[in-house]
Amino acid sequence: MLFISFALVAQAQPFSGKVVSVADGDTITILTPAKQQVIIRLYGIDTPEGGQAFGSKAKKFISSLVYGKQVKVTPYDIDKYGRTVGVVFVDGINVNEQIITAGYAWQYRKYCKELFCSDWLGFENSAKRTRIGLWYDKNPIPPWEWRKGNRGTVSEKKDISKGKYHGNVKSHVFHAPGCQHYNCKNCIKVFGSIDEAIRAGYRPHRQCVGN
Repeated sequence: MLFISFALVAQAQPFSGKVVSVADGDTITILTPAKQQVIIRLYGIDTPEGGQAFGSKAKKFISSLVYGKQVKVTPYDIDKYGRTVGVVFVDGINVNEQIITAGYAWQYRKYCKELFCSDWLGFENSAKRTRIGLWYDKNPIPPWEWRKGNRGTVSEKKDISKGKYHGNVKSHVFHAPGCQHYNCKNCIKVFGSIDEAIRAGYRPHRQCVGN
């Protein structure tokens, strides 16, 4: 009941504060005038995770926009982690929109339900057409799918880490450490060398396995 009542109040009362921390491309912490730290999860967008390609660049991009600056937050919800979910503005600029427009985020299909979300999808498509930001990769993995592929048990992760190369049992493509697809949900075949993978009928991922 506490979270629900706070969310209802928050929706009617935008608030401001100074950005004191940037956790990743879509999560920041602000310090309010009352000296309270509030974690903000940016509404309606999802940026690459830290372990994904462009994850660090998405973080750097939002940092360049907001870190150390006064921002205004329009809240929409409180998520299951207790974070305020909202749209952030700095100097009148919509930060959520800027991240999508620059090609560092997806419009979050599952949670973006406001009327302006259709506009945000258009910004995403424009970034994709011009191949800027994460769209430089021809087949980027949405972070919500990437997270599903990295939820194996501890024992499963230990087993897969024994080998150097991970093979996708569906596509028969294998990946090297550091590749954004290295721990995909179907990358459960493990090889100790490139030759071993090729002998098994797998082909190397062009962007992450050297010839």
